[in-house]
Amino acid sequence: MPKVIAVLGAGTGLGTSVARRFGREGFRVALVARRRQQLDALVEQLAADGIDAAGFTADLSRPADVPALIASIRDRFGRIDVIEYGPFSTEQNLLPAVEVDAEVLEKGMPMFVLTPVEVVRAVLPEWTERGDGAFLLTSGVTAVHPAPGLSGLAPLGAAARNYLFSLHDEVADAGIYAGTLSVGAGIERSELSALLARLGTDAGATPYPSVDPDELAEQYWDMYTKRDRIEQIYPSSEMSGARE
Repeated sequence: MPKVIAVLGAGTGLGTSVARRFGREGFRVALVARRRQQLDALVEQLAADGIDAAGFTADLSRPADVPALIASIRDRFGRIDVIEYGPFSTEQNLLPAVEVDAEVLEKGMPMFVLTPVEVVRAVLPEWTERGDGAFLLTSGVTAVHPAPGLSGLAPLGAAARNYLFSLHDEVADAGIYAGTLSVGAGIERSELSALLARLGTDAGATPYPSVDPDELAEQYWDMYTKRDRIEQIYPSSEMSGARE
């Protein structure tokens, strides 16, 4: 049976590129996002490339809905082999640390910390039984390298990264891979790129470069197939947490 990748937070940038990259290798694709119209358009694009894909609407800020979402994907495809988790909302702000309060972090906590944990819990029994599986977490580079003026939800990314590093070592012997791609650039063709493009006009902020999401998808394919590192920072030749 062909393998399945579930792209959680599927958008016009990285999500589409990851779907295409894995789809070229014969993966079937489950696309998860809030907007049905966008999902239908992405499914059509992938179908034109000969990729079997289906869309699933979900609000990833609701961790309690994760079991039902995972069950729906399994009902359609019969299995899940890889998950790429990289949701983004244009509502999130890259605030200075002095402006961050409990409300900001509380609002972002479900989507960026609680839901990915619940996703792993939902698929881990299947992957453990099969002896294979991969969880790929996309985050911003500020979760790794904090910077003045660019805090906002970065502490939540750091918390999710901490969890993933622990997870990696706990599940590796079972044949399961956990890795994270930390992106220090605006992702072209995505909603994120428009937000980061404004950083140059914000006080004390340095504009991010831009990166083609196809390059990021290639990084993910390399991480998935080689499984030789926990984290890849991009764009950079630096690899953090690399372990044999």
